[in-house]
Amino acid sequence: MAHANFSNLVKGETPTLVDFYADWCGPCKMMKPILEELKSQIGNKARIIKIDVDKNQAIANLFQVKGVPTLALFKNGELKWKQAGVVQVEYLKNIIQQYSA
Repeated sequence: MAHANFSNLVKGETPTLVDFYADWCGPCKMMKPILEELKSQIGNKARIIKIDVDKNQAIANLFQVKGVPTLALFKNGELKWKQAGVVQVEYLKNIIQQYSA
């Protein structure tokens, strides 16, 4: 994915949660049901997209993704929050609610 395409995905008013992951990453697989549960709870308050760091190294480098999974929240094209590791549903929901006003 080109940086311009990524920028278009995260530039809107709606917060966008980005899951930087890799296919070989065990903890990344643990995030899948967490993100599915999050989506069912937040509905259209935020978008959730997955970015494979092996296929999108330039974007991962741009946002200094050092390990996977790394979750990042963007709003209006700006990085608002970022955290590495497995993050639970309630915590993610609270982060999204802060930025979905």
